[in-house]
Amino acid sequence: MPRYLISDLHLAPERPELLAALEGFCADKLVSGDQLYILGDLFEAWIGDDDPSPLASNVKALLASLDRRGVRCHVQQGNRDFLLGRRFARDSRCTLLGDYATIDDQHGTILLTHGDLLCTDDVDYQRFRRKSRRPLYRFVLSHLPLRRRQRLASEWRAKSRAANANKASAIMDVNVDTVQAVMAAHGVNRLIHGHTHRPNIHQHGEKTRWVLGDWGDFGWFIVLENGAINLEKFTIKA
Repeated sequence: MPRYLISDLHLAPERPELLAALEGFCADKLVSGDQLYILGDLFEAWIGDDDPSPLASNVKALLASLDRRGVRCHVQQGNRDFLLGRRFARDSRCTLLGDYATIDDQHGTILLTHGDLLCTDDVDYQRFRRKSRRPLYRFVLSHLPLRRRQRLASEWRAKSRAANANKASAIMDVNVDTVQAVMAAHGVNRLIHGHTHRPNIHQHGEKTRWVLGDWGDFGWFIVLENGAINLEKFTIKA
């Protein structure tokens, strides 16, 4: 049965067409026995598993319905939703994956990751990432009052947009040496990731890297079936 991979949906209350696109994608593409992998940044911002918003409830209900239909769902944390945790996984009936995960087909092993760890030229972001993933930092952040976390999420989004506007384009892309090192460390010749919003297929010698696009004008996805890996898209109607 096919496996579908998506990333960087950046679901947000002000973009209802993205949730509608995900609902349509799940209804049109996924049947019992399929698997769905969400490689990070499912949400534009995730303030914690106690998020009471209608968006959070609707997404968890949608993913849980996939499980009841016989579709297994796997989710990685992204840089926007790194606070996704065990409660979200339980409520949505998803498996929460680590920063790196692997799947196998008849051609060997494929490495999956969100992609932010590969952008090592972005020194400021990597510094923030290391801090934000520390258990103590996550514990303190997750125990702040809900309204405080909501304000923080808005502030982070604004700061991120401002910072990215002033960064060279190459800094926000992956570092090829890092890609080679990560693939060598995991003993793989194939890698799939998102994060950079630059959908494409890259050759690194004998190794291949597929990059998922973010959801906006198009919904990007990858289909793994019968040993083939296909990068595809569909139009999202505003």
